[in-house]
Amino acid sequence: MKKYIGWVLKGLAMGAANIIPGVSGGTIAFITGIYERLINALKSFDLEAVKVLFSGKWRRFAEKTDLSFLTCIFLGVGIGIIGLAKILGFAFEYYQVLTLAFFFGLIIASIIGVGKQISKFTIVSILGLAIGIIIAGGIAFLPPAQANSGFIYLTICGMAAVCSMILPGLSGSYILLLMGNYVLVLQAINDINIGILAPIAVGCVLGMLFFSRLLSYLFKYFKDLTISLLTGFVIGSLAIIWPWKITQYITLADGKQKTSGYEWFLPEIGSEFFIALLLALIGFLIVWVMDRYSSDSESTEA
Repeated sequence: MKKYIGWVLKGLAMGAANIIPGVSGGTIAFITGIYERLINALKSFDLEAVKVLFSGKWRRFAEKTDLSFLTCIFLGVGIGIIGLAKILGFAFEYYQVLTLAFFFGLIIASIIGVGKQISKFTIVSILGLAIGIIIAGGIAFLPPAQANSGFIYLTICGMAAVCSMILPGLSGSYILLLMGNYVLVLQAINDINIGILAPIAVGCVLGMLFFSRLLSYLFKYFKDLTISLLTGFVIGSLAIIWPWKITQYITLADGKQKTSGYEWFLPEIGSEFFIALLLALIGFLIVWVMDRYSSDSESTEA
C-alpha cells in the first residue's frame, strides 16, 4: 500500500507542476525516479496490448502495461491538476513573482537531480546539453499565439502539451501559453468544460502513445545523450520561469490585446525580494528532499 500512495503523491506533484507555465511534470517524474518506468509503461500500449485486453486476459494486460503504476500516477496527476488549478491559478495571477520564485528554486534543484544521472561527460553529451539549453531558452522568446477553440487545434495543443509535459524542462503549460490556449484550458478545467477538455484529452493520449516510444528508444540506445539533452532543457527553462519580467502586449486590429513576449529585469532589493528568495529556497529544498527520498527508496528496493 505504501508504494501505491507514493506513486499517487508523485503523480500529484507532476499534475501541480504542469499547471504553472515554465514548470515541467517530466522534471518531477525524473527527479523522483519514475521517469523511465513511466515512459516504458506508456510505450507498452500497442496492438498486442489491445489484443490481450479484448481477449479477456485482464491480469496479462495489467502486467504488460504496468497498469497499477500508471493508474496511481494518473490518479495523482488528475488530483493535482483539478484540485490545485484554482489555487495555483490564483497565486499565479495575483502573486506571480512569488509563485515563479518558488518554482525557480524548484527548477534549480531539478538541474542537479537530472544532471547527476549523466554517467560520463563526453563531447556528444556536452553537445546535447548545449542543444537542450538553446531549444528551451529559445522558446522563451517566441511570441504567444491567439486563443483558438477549434477541435483540431485543441487536439494539436493537447499533443504538443503532453509531449512537453513528459520532457523535463519543457513546460506543457508554457507550450499552451505560446499556442494561445493556456487561459482557455485553465478556465475549462475550473468549469469542467467537456467541449474544451475532450479534444485536449484526445491529443494528450495520441501524443503520449507516439512520443513515449521515441523517448524509450532514445533511453535504450543513447541514454547519456538523452539525459544531457533533458538537462539542457531544464537549464534553458530558467529563462521562462524567471520571476522578474514584464509581459509585453500588442493591440490587434479588432482592438483586443495579446501577449507578444516578455522583458526581463533584475529585482530590486526589498521585502518582496527576500520573500521570493525564501520561497525559492523552500522550492529548492522540497526537490532536494524528494531526490534524496527517491535515491534512498531505490537503494532499499535494490
